[in-house]
Amino acid sequence: MPIKGKCWSCKMRRVWLLLLPFLFLGAFPSVFSKNVTSRPAAVNVGGVLVFDSTIGRVAKIAIEEAVKDVNSNSSILPGTELVLKMQNTNCSGFFGMVEVLQFMKNDVVAILGPQSSVVAHITGLVASELHVPMLSFAATDPTLSYLEFPYFLRTTQSDLNQMSAVAELVDFYGWKEVTAIYLDDDYGRNAVSALNDKLAERRCKISYKVGIQPGPAKRGEIMDILVKVALMESRVIVLHVTPESGFEVFAIARYLAMMGNGYVWIATDWLSSVLDSASPLPSETMDSLQGVLVLRQHTAESDKKRAFASRWNRLTRGSPGLNSYGLYAYDSVWLVAHALEAFFEQGGVLSFSNDSRIKSIESGGLHLEEMSFFDTGPLLLKNILQTNFVGLTGPFQFNSDRCLIHPAYDIINVVGTGVRRIGYWSNYTGLSTLPPEELYERAPNRSSQQLYSVIWPGETLSKPRGWVFPSNGKQLRIGVPDRASFRQFVSKVRGTDNMFKGFCIDVFAAAVNLLPYAVPYQFVPFGNGHENPSYTDLVNSITTGLFDAAVGDIAITTNRTKIVDFTQPYVASGLVVVAPFRKMNTGAWAFLRPFTPQMWIVTGAFFLAIGIVIWILEHRTNDEFRGSPRQQVMTILWFSFSTLFFAHRENTASTLGRVVLIIWLFVVLIINSSYTASLTSIFTVQQLSSPIKGIDSLIKGDEPIGFQVGSFAEHYLTQELKISRSRLKPLGSPDAYAKALRDGPGKGGVAALVDELPYVEMFLSTQCSFRIVGPEFTKSGWGFAFPRDSPLAVDLSTAILALSENGDLQRIHDKWLMQTSCLSDSAEIESDRLHLKSFWGLFLICGIACFVALFIYFLQILHQLCTTPAESVPEGSSSSRSGHLQRFLSLMDEKEDPSKRSKRRKVERALSENDIAGNPERDNKRQMGIQDERQSSAPVS
Repeated sequence: MPIKGKCWSCKMRRVWLLLLPFLFLGAFPSVFSKNVTSRPAAVNVGGVLVFDSTIGRVAKIAIEEAVKDVNSNSSILPGTELVLKMQNTNCSGFFGMVEVLQFMKNDVVAILGPQSSVVAHITGLVASELHVPMLSFAATDPTLSYLEFPYFLRTTQSDLNQMSAVAELVDFYGWKEVTAIYLDDDYGRNAVSALNDKLAERRCKISYKVGIQPGPAKRGEIMDILVKVALMESRVIVLHVTPESGFEVFAIARYLAMMGNGYVWIATDWLSSVLDSASPLPSETMDSLQGVLVLRQHTAESDKKRAFASRWNRLTRGSPGLNSYGLYAYDSVWLVAHALEAFFEQGGVLSFSNDSRIKSIESGGLHLEEMSFFDTGPLLLKNILQTNFVGLTGPFQFNSDRCLIHPAYDIINVVGTGVRRIGYWSNYTGLSTLPPEELYERAPNRSSQQLYSVIWPGETLSKPRGWVFPSNGKQLRIGVPDRASFRQFVSKVRGTDNMFKGFCIDVFAAAVNLLPYAVPYQFVPFGNGHENPSYTDLVNSITTGLFDAAVGDIAITTNRTKIVDFTQPYVASGLVVVAPFRKMNTGAWAFLRPFTPQMWIVTGAFFLAIGIVIWILEHRTNDEFRGSPRQQVMTILWFSFSTLFFAHRENTASTLGRVVLIIWLFVVLIINSSYTASLTSIFTVQQLSSPIKGIDSLIKGDEPIGFQVGSFAEHYLTQELKISRSRLKPLGSPDAYAKALRDGPGKGGVAALVDELPYVEMFLSTQCSFRIVGPEFTKSGWGFAFPRDSPLAVDLSTAILALSENGDLQRIHDKWLMQTSCLSDSAEIESDRLHLKSFWGLFLICGIACFVALFIYFLQILHQLCTTPAESVPEGSSSSRSGHLQRFLSLMDEKEDPSKRSKRRKVERALSENDIAGNPERDNKRQMGIQDERQSSAPVS
């Protein structure tokens, strides 16, 4: 049952190319050149089909009916009849090429076909050289590009779109690897190459691909192929072949129990064309197709399509049934008709002539003169590309890449004796349960893709996992670090080669036991057991293929996640600093320790500043802030520091002074409470002191720093924190940690140690002379490493979460990592003193309040100074700057009587209402009032 692009003659392409000159030399014995009138009585159109194929049988009838409809329609090509000349290639690329060459001597203006992608690669060259447009409704090879074949037009969907749909389907169900079985010719190889590219865009891949030889299906060959596929890990199989090979594949797959639970079969549109045209299929054939997902080229539903389908059933009585390729073949004829109509309306003339290049060939008695060159082919090609009409398949129009617009596919599921549609795919919105025509009216949205439920092979509704462990007896090679220290986490059992124990091993074994399938694996030691191996090298060994996974105390870091996938962390980890400490005694000066020196200085300065500000604001109006200079200085100091205990006796009379004092008392309350709490802690809790306060102290200093051999701490300290490598000292065991910390920098040791928290907790459980200083400055965890996109990493992550929820993970932790009482000691590393940075907001608020109050106060003084006339200044004063300054200081120092101030305001208000300019009585009254006030307000001091 041969169809498009699936012919045994693909191997003879080189032979065809060698025979092509001879066909030119021997097939055409005479010379001619013809010019046809602009509206000829007949126009020849050729057709190249495989009559005895699923697509060919349907397309032949569809093309014939389309020609009848065009010729009977008076609105298109009036007075001109389309004459159809079809040839049967018998699924032979060689004969297909011969038939195309035969059309060249019959003044053919366009060729419908070829049906085969293999034939299209050869005949496309001939058509392009002779400028004859070639419209193929069945050649889906994505490499048939207009750049190479300018006169080749695909009037169906490209396999590039079909493979995009397959890739999106794979990604939608969460599968990462597929197996591809394809026809080993241009049609199959190029489509699978496109599939590989589309899968890679979604971080998926083809894990195994195998080609089937074109021609009659060989059961033994297919049996060998499927046996190899059954041994592979992937259970998602994409089948892109011919019907003849495809049905044989399904029959053998059923025989090998590959159509049952766990398998996923995705067939391209070769199967849907058979299901649409040859239904119902034999029950035995349908039994071997149960649960298969199939793609079918989508054609929009319309009254025109339904009417043609009804007409088709009357014409063929349902055999063969109409498929999408028949619809595209029908529309291809109308495309040529519309283009010819536009061609003639533009004054185009069908002109054919001999190619001068052929005439110049020395034929040696062979005639080349009948080889016709379509002179006006470029104009017809232009009109074809610009044609836009609505056909049986929907809107029929080419885009800038000469591909049909709106590519879309139906996704159908073979169930029982028929099929059910579970959704659609379009390049506009991806997968959807709505027809693409409805989605074109909306904004594109790929975030809400969905399909209806699928009945998978084995008659199950549960989505297959898509992979299993290979059935070829191969076990997973899991690399395990052969540690020399901290062997509670992972260590090799003495006397064995590949047996390990420890916390990490128990977690892995418990997680594997929760998986719903068996995982065959073997541990492979990594390292020599005398020193800790490099964990970065261990992870890199997965990418090189040395290991299939890595299990152990492996930190999850950014650089490692770029090359492998990790499971869910099973231990929280991060880098911390460990340093030696000494116990601190309280001492006679312990009361100064709650505040840093900077905090003491700033606090004292603010006490004095507040006293000065209050004195300035109260001096003119409050007798308690007046007196001799000595008394006023003592008042300032007494008032300032008495506020610490809220024991100040002086009352504040001015509004500004009260505002400032209220804000300052709030600040004093906060400072007093913080000091009391910190001092209480110093006297009641044993304090531990260390010169290292955390990672910041190490960065700023130049002391040597220790790190664990093989840990990622070295890379982090040098690359991220930019600490010189010369300061780093590798340490290999807890004993080495302790000795280096005790010796210190002066004796060749280290000032501090940087390591991951789980190791540090284990170290401190037996070493009580050291403590963690500062906070944990990185956050990460430990996980098991697998190759990128490994499905096992996902399943194990789920299992680890289950261990955490049911408490097993904590029980395993307590079994291996139970801590001693050393860590529960009540002693604490010295907490940070109270720094100025903790209170700068309060001081800022208080400072702003003082500034605003003084600013308002000085504005009041300046206003009073400006309203005082120059003649009112006592004798001896001048208009110089010193005189103004004396007046300003005099106003600040003088005692202000509230009653006099009220009287002065009344006088000024009365005088401002007197609008008689130059009135002597007014001036005298004003002068007398001001002099009386100044005399009564003479300074007391």
